[in-house]
Amino acid sequence: MADKDRIDVLKTRHQELESEIEREFESSTPDDLLIATLKRQKLRIKDELAELDAL
Repeated sequence: MADKDRIDVLKTRHQELESEIEREFESSTPDDLLIATLKRQKLRIKDELAELDAL
């Protein structure tokens, strides 16, 4: 997969995770463990995007 395509996929997934986090926060009983997991996934994607950007 070309870097541009990979970046597009990662950015899309990053936004999807952000939406999932927001929905969970708005839930009547937010799951703190799920939120933490989603945030870690989002951070890993952000780090990967930074690595790809540095190339």
